[in-house]
Amino acid sequence: MGGFSLIHWLILGIVILLLFGGNRFSAMMSDVAKGLKSFKQGLSEDDEEQKRKAEEARRLGSPERPIDVSPNRSAADPVAPPPSDHTPR
Repeated sequence: MGGFSLIHWLILGIVILLLFGGNRFSAMMSDVAKGLKSFKQGLSEDDEEQKRKAEEARRLGSPERPIDVSPNRSAADPVAPPPSDHTPR
């Protein structure tokens, strides 16, 4: 009781063909295929654009990642002095 047999699937297929008709069903499937094809093409164009930008950045010598310019230290003491070899006695 819960599973579909081959007869059930055939009847369901015939009902779908009667409701949508042979031409309309094939046209819908054609539209779905065109949509998938354009989606894949759009993804590949995005990948190509990213590769082109990365190659251009490498060619110009700029880093691939942007430089972090957020203020992490105070402006009064931007760099701590290096440690000295002698210690006060």
